[in-house]
This record gives sequence, C-alpha cells and structure tokens, in this order.
Amino acid sequence: MNGFLVLDKPLGRTSSDCVVFVRKRLPRTTAVGHGGTLDPDASGVLPVAVGTATRLFDYIVDKQKTYVAELQLGVETDTQDASGNAVKTSDAVVPAEALLKVLPRFVGEIAQVPPMYSAIKRNGERMYALARRGETAELQPRACRVDAIRLLDALGENRFRLEIDCGKGVYIRTLCHDIGAVIGCGGCMESLIRLRSGVYKIEQARSMDEILKWTPEQYAAHLLPIPR
Repeated sequence: MNGFLVLDKPLGRTSSDCVVFVRKRLPRTTAVGHGGTLDPDASGVLPVAVGTATRLFDYIVDKQKTYVAELQLGVETDTQDASGNAVKTSDAVVPAEALLKVLPRFVGEIAQVPPMYSAIKRNGERMYALARRGETAELQPRACRVDAIRLLDALGENRFRLEIDCGKGVYIRTLCHDIGAVIGCGGCMESLIRLRSGVYKIEQARSMDEILKWTPEQYAAHLLPIPR
C-alpha cells in the first residue's frame, strides 16, 4: 500500500489531525504523513503520503502550489488572518485599480517575515506558543517565490479574491498583510483554499466524510501513484 491520498482538508482540522484520521483506518504498521501543512482555518488539497511515499515529503513540499485567498483590506490582525484580533483598522476605501497597481511588487523572488502565529520553532518551542503567551521574538526575513497573483473578483468594499501560484515557504496570510501595508490601510486574509499542491489538484481530492467508511482495500484502490 504505497502512494498518495489527496484529501480535501476541511476547516477546523489540523494537517496532523488528518494524518491521524487516515492512520487509524489502515493496518497498524503503515507509514502515513502529509506533504505540506495547511492551517486549521484553511481548506483544500492536502496530499497524504502512505507507505514508501512518505519518503517523498521534500519532493511534494518543494513543488508549486496554487491558492485562492480572500483579502480583506482596511483591517490588520495579530495573526494576519480573520481568526485574530484587530490591531489596526482604516476607513480608506481601496478600488480594484489601486490593488492591481501594487500586486506586481509581490511577484517573483520576495522576502517575507514569518508571522508570530506560525509553527516555526525557536529554541525548541513553536512561535505560536510564544505568541499565545503574549511574548514576541524577532524573526528574520525569509526568501520565497511567488510566480503569479491574479485578481479574480472584487467581492465588496475592500474585499478581493486572489489566486496565487507560489513555491514552498510562502505564507499567504503574510502576503495579504504585506499587500495591505504597502497600500497603507492594513490587510488580512479572510479565507484560504489550496487548489493544487504539485501534481495533485482539488478535482482529485476526497472529503473526510467520503473516506470515513472505507476499508483498507478501498484506501489502497484510491491511492494515486508516486510521481516519477
């Protein structure tokens, strides 16, 4: 039993939750892991590696990903997404034309300062654990790559839907935060869906409700082959 099961991760579940969910339904000695973390407040493609596919974590994580994010301008939060507390608000109304002017600044090789509410470790402790205690730490910018940002829709006042193609290590909520900072009104990520992770697409994804009653044989039948 070797290959990838593409999950459509639901909101509210961690990526580790999904791995445990699958592992409990397979023979005890089966190796299971995921290829690329999605935050609990994000949904979409989560490749779950089974068997020898777990040796290809780096292969999957390194591949290009596609996301659809809702950007809320005029609000900045401590988590850089809608789950956090507002730390800055603005009454400015930003037209789509003004947003389109700044988006090219975030395409290509860029530098991001990771958010405090992240799984990055410092001295063996996750940054989000420090943040929840009200502590702060200086984080250094990290190089990453954004291949394209497309404005799909204007959803209402200061609310926009973006489609983003990017490499590994890009924080989409930080991208939303930084776009708002450049415009001058602040911004945060309202929602996030991952449409693609490497060769695996949302059209191939199975919901957790769908696989809940699968037998191990059904899991094996639905595993996608390991990319060559």
